[in-house]
Amino acid sequence: MGRSRRTIPEELLLLALDPATGTTAQPQSLDLGLAGAQLVELALAGRIAPDGDRIAVVMPRPTGDPTLDSALELLRRRGSPVRAVHWIGGPRLGLRQIYLAHLERCGMVHAVAGQMCGVLPTTRYQATDTEISREIRARLDSAIRTGVPPDPRTAALAALAHAVGLGKHLYPGNEGRSSRSRLRDLIRHDPMGGLVAHAVMDVQNGVAAQPRRDRPPAPPARPTAGGMPLQPRRTGAMARVAAH
Repeated sequence: MGRSRRTIPEELLLLALDPATGTTAQPQSLDLGLAGAQLVELALAGRIAPDGDRIAVVMPRPTGDPTLDSALELLRRRGSPVRAVHWIGGPRLGLRQIYLAHLERCGMVHAVAGQMCGVLPTTRYQATDTEISREIRARLDSAIRTGVPPDPRTAALAALAHAVGLGKHLYPGNEGRSSRSRLRDLIRHDPMGGLVAHAVMDVQNGVAAQPRRDRPPAPPARPTAGGMPLQPRRTGAMARVAAH
């Protein structure tokens, strides 16, 4: 994969970068979104494919992008398809800083050192070419304004932007409400983007690791001699709370 085309993780991060403050919007959920964006980019490159709600490696050949290839290798090592929600919610956080450093190496942003309260060191990131960010934003605006189905890359970017909560950053206030609604609706235009966007939202909402239908049924209450069900035995902290 050459550098002639920006990747979806790069574009998502540039969308989140505030040109006034040099900080990123929604930093907590952005790591999850970047993990999902890697999956979409790998799918577009023909390296992985969805298998229900799981992700399967179909071509382990490296893409040439070191950050994507690291994710591809981790997926390959799993040996079997992995649920998207497990992958996105896995212990690979810190992607925001990894991609900020990546964008700096690529010359898309430059770091500006500073201090918080005159003591704590901070680093802000400014885009080196604001035209790139404007072009990315214009694609989303066009898809929202015209209602014409966007290309898969733009649809996936819109789905991820909605999933990590960038809607209020991109289209703030009451006047942006209809644009935020249309941004959410773009999720239906790309199956892979929709899959990972829903997985990102599931992780944020604390959805259980296993689908509800796979959970074993709760054991029936044990009847007592009087026919009334016996309440489950409380132990440990539960017993101490019940005693008060």
